[in-house]
Amino acid sequence: MDIFSPTDIPEVIKIRPKVFSDSRGFFMETFRLDVLSESGICHEFVQDNHSSSIQWTLRGLHYQMKNTQGKLVRVVIGEIFDVAVDLRKSSPHFGKWVGVYLSAENKEQLWIPPGFAHGFLVLTERADVVYKATDYYHPESDRTILWNDSSLSINWPIPEGVQPIISNKDAAGQHLREAEVFE
Repeated sequence: MDIFSPTDIPEVIKIRPKVFSDSRGFFMETFRLDVLSESGICHEFVQDNHSSSIQWTLRGLHYQMKNTQGKLVRVVIGEIFDVAVDLRKSSPHFGKWVGVYLSAENKEQLWIPPGFAHGFLVLTERADVVYKATDYYHPESDRTILWNDSSLSINWPIPEGVQPIISNKDAAGQHLREAEVFE
């Protein structure tokens, strides 16, 4: 049986799937609508995404104001530190973040509901991240919060002397206090 564990922000859920291992390797179900629904994740997924990145790449913090996406995230190669930031003004957790380590080895997944910004840091030589999204990519409503916004105080596991690799889009992100957020 899969184990669903709420994080410090209860709507963000870490999922540990049942893994069947033997001398040949392993088998696991990575998506079952009925199991997710029984655990309170009652969303329709409409898009699958796959991201491959080199070590110390930091992607995010991304969200969309229209076509707001929930994401079911997992890693198939390598390891990442995955972060969700609550952008719902009405939430008692507004502006708070949770971070979990996801890897091909631990096979865990993270459910990030709509209303959150998402980002991750690649910790291994390479990481391939796959995720299901509850709505389609909508470039016109795509937004970015600065990964190092001091008001968030995200404790990224970046070693001293290492500069994360960031896209121009992510480097131009906004501070939370300036950003468009959800009610």
